[in-house]
Amino acid sequence: MKILLTALNSKYIHSNLAIRYLRAYTEKLDYNCTIREFTINDILERVLEEIMGENPDIVAFSCYIWNIEYVKSLAVLIKLVNPKIKILYGGPEVSYDSREFLKSTAGDYVIIGEGEETYSEFVKFLIEYFQNSKEMTNESVFSNLRNIKGLCFRWQDGIILNEPRKLMDRDKIAFPYDLEEDFRHKIIYYESSRGCPFNCKYCLSSTIKGVRFLNVERVKKELEFLITKNISLIKFVDRTFNCNHEFTVELWKFIIDLDTDITFHFEISADVLTSDEIELLQKAPKGRIQLEVGVQTTNDEILSNIDRYVKFKEIEEKVKKVEKYHNVRQHLDLIAGLPGEDFKSFKKSFNDVYSLRPDEIQLGFLKLLKGSSMREEAKNWGMVYSPYAPYEILRTDSISYRELVILKRVEKVVDKYYNSGKFIHIVDYFVARFETAFDFYYELGMFFYKNGYLSRNISSVEYYRVFIEFEKQFLNEKSIELNEIIKYDYLKFNKKRWLPDFLVRYKNKNEEKLLKQKIKDKGTVLSKNYHIEKFSINIEKLLRDSRIEKKDGYVIFDGKRELYFFDHF
Repeated sequence: MKILLTALNSKYIHSNLAIRYLRAYTEKLDYNCTIREFTINDILERVLEEIMGENPDIVAFSCYIWNIEYVKSLAVLIKLVNPKIKILYGGPEVSYDSREFLKSTAGDYVIIGEGEETYSEFVKFLIEYFQNSKEMTNESVFSNLRNIKGLCFRWQDGIILNEPRKLMDRDKIAFPYDLEEDFRHKIIYYESSRGCPFNCKYCLSSTIKGVRFLNVERVKKELEFLITKNISLIKFVDRTFNCNHEFTVELWKFIIDLDTDITFHFEISADVLTSDEIELLQKAPKGRIQLEVGVQTTNDEILSNIDRYVKFKEIEEKVKKVEKYHNVRQHLDLIAGLPGEDFKSFKKSFNDVYSLRPDEIQLGFLKLLKGSSMREEAKNWGMVYSPYAPYEILRTDSISYRELVILKRVEKVVDKYYNSGKFIHIVDYFVARFETAFDFYYELGMFFYKNGYLSRNISSVEYYRVFIEFEKQFLNEKSIELNEIIKYDYLKFNKKRWLPDFLVRYKNKNEEKLLKQKIKDKGTVLSKNYHIEKFSINIEKLLRDSRIEKKDGYVIFDGKRELYFFDHF
């Protein structure tokens, strides 16, 4: 008997934690369990071919809002090719209304909620069934299935919903990663706790009360195993990692002391960070820890509308303290479409967060998930949302569809130009010329839309070129300073030997000869791949003080090192 545990991830670099938990929890059972991972960008027919090539008896899908439509289409095709294959669903997208889901979907079983124990009992039943199917009557088959808590299944002309299962003991969960698994080019997800102490109305975690933690010594051992693999990022999926002070401090101390280049990512509530936790973070090697902070909105009234009883000032204070030593990356989230928040309020939220200059700003859009209390209150706020996954907000009493579309344009240019970090000096140049940061990104987003840049792929060079036209259109200028700033940002992150034709390159062989002699006299040793570029503004001062000073000089790009010469040219 063969079960194919199947994941349709949103990106190739992602790895599915849920199916690995199921395999690990049942590894001692006598059945053939195979994991296959694809992405929602893969061609449907190719994925079908790969699945059918495995010759499974059962295909199990891990279901989320980002893959459910793909999964349902794939299930239909599997049944058309071979109706004998049974299909099992699990995950947050099918757990809330499993009976209705099975009624309208090609498939046979749904595991509701936490899946390990339900899946284990289901596999034990299947092993017995495949071994003794001739002796088992319909009544005994039904009785066995009916006794598996947390299972919903198709039976004859109806759908049977079994008794729910209690939450399991966290320490019974098996370590999900196989010793021989290839982790290269993948984000590794890790879970040290389940549940969340907060009750945000838009989140499914609020429907499960309490938080359950793994033993901290076990977590350390498992992390020690993971850091021996060729990976760059371990992402903790705990909903609020820092909700237990002792647990947080113990693990952060351990992670900070590790001898590794791996980055560890945590979702936290910044407002509950304690002074000693912040002091501990300041000791972390640069790049070791990155924090994702769910701000959602800086409007305290809107925060109370979603049962987040926190003041933005508390978040702001803690974020600034963490930022002080520039060693911990911070990723701040905002959500558009929250109950009661209008366009003006969201604009203020954006500017408030932008003023903190986090490493990343994520603009998300409210999704009314099945089972969330926010969906139940939708009519109270005039919320209209898509009936199709991911159930994204379309409009509310406070914000229109058109305004949300505009914010999507803003989100795209913020992600490309701010979050990538490759255009930061260009962005700073423009933001200073608009009343607020939001005004700049709004105009840039509209510019991209009107010129068709949002509807097609553009080259990396074009992402720099657009600023020449943007400056002329919105500022009625064409400045040498902007050309030099674009040139610096371009050379910082791209090939040095070639410049696009819209950037000015100055060549003076005599000056370069003198510069090389000066470097030699100072005893500075350069690599073979260094690059010299002349600028007409003082790049060193731009980087240090964010000031533009017209002054000829040179920058030497030498790997990650840069040398500045603006005193004698």
